[in-house]
Order: sequence, then C-alpha cells, then structure tokens
Amino acid sequence: MEFQEVVKNRYSCKKYSDRQVEEEKLTAILEAGRLAPTAKNLQEQHIYVIRSQELLKKIDSVTPCRYGAPTVLVVAYNRENVFTYPGGKYDSGAEDATIVATHLILAAADQGVDSCWLNFLDPEKTAQILGLPENEVVLMILDLGYAAEGAGPLPNHSNRKPLSETVTYL
Repeated sequence: MEFQEVVKNRYSCKKYSDRQVEEEKLTAILEAGRLAPTAKNLQEQHIYVIRSQELLKKIDSVTPCRYGAPTVLVVAYNRENVFTYPGGKYDSGAEDATIVATHLILAAADQGVDSCWLNFLDPEKTAQILGLPENEVVLMILDLGYAAEGAGPLPNHSNRKPLSETVTYL
C-alpha cells in the first residue's frame, strides 16, 4: 500500500472479529517496530505479544477500552536504558516507545490489519498483572486484529483542520 493511503485510511478500530493475525503479518508488524529509530539507538523498547485468553482477560481488567482484538501488543521501555536530555528533566523512554508504537500501527495498516492505540490504563498495574520486569514502563497497549462486520471509522474520521490552522512557519 502507498504510504499516503496508509495514513489517510488508517483508523482506530473499536470492534474486532475473532480472526487471528497471520504469523507472517505479525512478524512484519513487529519488524517495523524493531526498525523504529530511538535516541542514540538505545532500542530500549520491549513489545509483549498477548494472545492467550487468560492474559487478554488480565488486560481487560486494567482497561475498559480493549475492543475484543484477538492479539494485543504491550509496548514498554526500559527506564534504565534511556537517553537523558540536557537539563536532566526529560529522557527518551516514552518518546522512543511512541515512535515504535507508531511504526507498529502504520505497519499493521500496511498489512491490512486493524489496530487501536489504548492508553486508558494504569501503566504500573498493567506491568504488575503481566509480571513485567520492574525496570520496564508500559507506554500503551495496541489492539491488533481484523475489524468485525459493520466496524469502521468514526463519522468524523476524514475531518481534518487545514494546514494553516496547525502549522506556522517562523
């Protein structure tokens, strides 16, 4: 798929079928995340693939916003392996994991797989119920699957402000 088509047509799917994402498509999506740039190439991200009913139920316990996707990716980062920016107030962890997550979402769309970014959750509780290492911070959860019949973008999906309202040349 052409990149402009991917970004134009991709939407947050809110209703999934039971159809599993094929292994080759999942691998291509995960590979896109692996190739995402990170500050100083630290690659502090870690992606957890969740498909078992037991763990999906645990995910359901930390967010009301999982929409029945048969696969969930949890995007986390190692807080002990980040680049600290000048001034010491910010580091690259959330930023780098966000770039990785964005690559996952766009790669999914390119593979014909639907997704939804979920961050209505307590990151610490999510890490705890999944038994993640203490040094990892959960950034978000990504629903991944195929839209159920009748699912589609919100009616206002194509409404975008003009560049003149969102961009200023200085």
